[in-house]
Amino acid sequence: MTYASQQAQGKKSKVLRLLAEKYPTKESVYTKLIHLQAMLVLPKGIEHFMSDLHGEYESFFHILNNCSGVIREKVDYVFGARLTDEEKAEFCTLIYYPKEKVERMRTERKNTPEWYRIQLARLLELSKLMSYKYTMAKIRSFIPKRYESVILELMNTRPEADNAQFVYHKRLLNMIVQIDSGADFIEAFTVLIKRLAVEHLHIVGDFFDRGKRPDAILDMLMERSALDIQWGNHDVLWMGAACGSEACIANVVRNNLRYNNTDVLEKGYAIGLRPLSLFASHIYPDENPLKASEKAITMIMFKLEGQVIKRNLCFQMENRLLLDKIDYKSACINLHGKRYELKSPYFPTVDPADPYRLTEEEAAIMRDLKSYFLESEPLKRHIDYLYKKGSIYTCYNENLIFHGCIPMNEDGSFTEVVFGGKPYKGREYLDFTDRCARRAYVYHDQESLDFMWYLWCGRCSPLSGREFKTFERAMIEDEDTWKEPSDAYFKLVEDEEICEMILKEFELNPQRGHIINGHVPVKVKKGESPIKAGGKAIVIDGGFCRAYHNKTGIAGYTLISNSRGLRLLEHQTVADVRTALKENKDIESVSETIELQSCHTTVGDTDEGKNIQEEITDLYNLLLAYQNGIMKPQD
Repeated sequence: MTYASQQAQGKKSKVLRLLAEKYPTKESVYTKLIHLQAMLVLPKGIEHFMSDLHGEYESFFHILNNCSGVIREKVDYVFGARLTDEEKAEFCTLIYYPKEKVERMRTERKNTPEWYRIQLARLLELSKLMSYKYTMAKIRSFIPKRYESVILELMNTRPEADNAQFVYHKRLLNMIVQIDSGADFIEAFTVLIKRLAVEHLHIVGDFFDRGKRPDAILDMLMERSALDIQWGNHDVLWMGAACGSEACIANVVRNNLRYNNTDVLEKGYAIGLRPLSLFASHIYPDENPLKASEKAITMIMFKLEGQVIKRNLCFQMENRLLLDKIDYKSACINLHGKRYELKSPYFPTVDPADPYRLTEEEAAIMRDLKSYFLESEPLKRHIDYLYKKGSIYTCYNENLIFHGCIPMNEDGSFTEVVFGGKPYKGREYLDFTDRCARRAYVYHDQESLDFMWYLWCGRCSPLSGREFKTFERAMIEDEDTWKEPSDAYFKLVEDEEICEMILKEFELNPQRGHIINGHVPVKVKKGESPIKAGGKAIVIDGGFCRAYHNKTGIAGYTLISNSRGLRLLEHQTVADVRTALKENKDIESVSETIELQSCHTTVGDTDEGKNIQEEITDLYNLLLAYQNGIMKPQD
C-alpha cells in the first residue's frame, strides 16, 4: 500500500470512529439514513436576496417581514375567496407586525376571544400549508422554544379527519385564548411563518451610510441563523474604521455629516463628535456647525488619504494626491493640463510646504475619534458579526454572489493586480482581498488597515470598481471633473459569454448559475434593466436608499429563488409601519419571472444536498463496518 493510500485509509477510519460515537448502533444509522435520503427529494427552500440597504431600517423591516411578497402569495393561495381582499390585507399586517397589530386591536377594543381564536386558526392553517417543504426537525427549529410543544401538537392535529380530532383541535385553541396567551402564540406563529417563507437570506452588501439605522438592521439580522453577507464597500469602510484605520474613520465621519446622519454615530455607537465640532466652529466661524464639521473632517480625510497613498505605491493611486497640486495663492488647481478654480480660497489647516501633515489640533481630534471607534461595544459587536457571516463573495447553489465587480480589462480578460510583488486576478484576487480584510481584523497592522481603505475606494477594488472623485466634487465647481471612470466589468456583464466565463472561473455551472450583485443603482426611469446577459447576471440595487429614489425612480429590488426558478421584485413604494398598521397597506411591487423551470429543484440539487450525499456515503460505510464486523456496534 502506498503512503497516499495509507493516509486515505487512516482518514476514512478516523471518520468512521467519529461517526460511531454519534451513531453507536445499527438502528441509529438506519434512522439517520432514512431521514437523509427522504430529505433529498423535498423541494428546495426559498432564498431571499437583498442589497444596498444603506441604513433604511423601515423599508428593510417591511420587506423582510413580508418576504418580498411571498407571504401575501401564500395567504391568497390558502384562503382564496374565503376571505375578502380587506380581510387578507389585515391578516397579512398581523403576520408582519404581530405585536403592533395586537396592541392596536386592544386599543380599539377589538381583541375579543373570538378574534384571537379566528386569527390563531388562520395562522395554523397557513403554517401547515407552508411547512410541506420541510422536515419535522427543521420545523421544530423554526418555532420559538417556549411554544414548541403546543404549536407542534396543533400542527399535527387533523380536525378534518374525525370528530375526536376536531374536538381536540378546538380545545387546544380555546385553552390558548382562555389563559390569555393568544397574543404570545400569535407572535410565535408569525415567527414560524416568516421562517417557513424564506429558508435562507442573502444580504449583498452595504448596510451603512445615508440611511439612519444600520445598527437596527444588524440587530435584527443577528437574530437569524440562515443567512450570509457579501461585504460592500461601505461595509469595509466601517470595518476598517472599527479596526483602527484613521483614513476609514475620517471617511465614515464625513459620510454621516454629509447626509445629516450623526445619530448613528452618537446614539447608535456612542462615538462623540463634540471635539470635532468645537474645532470646526473655531476655524470656520461663518458656517453652521454641521457644515463646518464636514469641511474640517473633509480636509483631515484628504490629508490622511494622501498619507495612505504615499505609504502604498502598489495602490497606484498617486493621481489622487491633489493637495500638493493646489496653487494656494490663487485658489486654483491644475488637473490634466487644465486650470480650475476652487470653490473656496480658504485653507486654514493646510501648510502648502507640507500639505498632508495634520495640525496638532487635527491629530488630537483623530486620536479621540480613533479611541471612540475602537472602544464602542455596539460597533464591535456588529463588526464581529459582519466578519463572522460575511465575505467578499459567496458561491451558493451555483450562483455567484458579490457586491461590486470582478475587475476586468476592456478586452474581457481579468485585470491583473500586483501586491507584495505577486500578481492576482479573477477568483484568486478576490480570495486575496478577503484574506487581507480578515488580517486587518486580527492584527490591526498598518498595511492591512491601509488595504481596508483601498477596498473602500480603490480603482481596482472588487468592492468599488471606480475611480472616486471626492476631491473634485467637494472642491471644484466644474462638474466635468466629477465623472468617475468605472471598471470595464460593468459594461462587460451585459455579455452572456463573459458571464459564463466568470462563472467557470469560480467553478460554477455556466448553464445553471447566475451572477447576483448590487452596488450600482439601476436607473429604471432612464430605461436601464437589472437583468443582464439574458438573465445570467442580475443587479439588485434598485435604489433601496431614499437618497437614490429620484435617481432610480423606484424603491429597490429584491430577488426570490424558489424551487421553480428566479423572480425579481421591483418595489414601487414601501409603506412605513404606521401606515401599514393603520391602513393595512403592503408593498406595491412589480414581479418579473427571470427563470421558470419545468420541474422542481429539490434539496438533492443544492449545495446542502451535496453535503447530505457525503454524509449518506459515510453512514453507509459505517453500516458496512458494523455488518462486516470491522467495527462493533453498541447494544
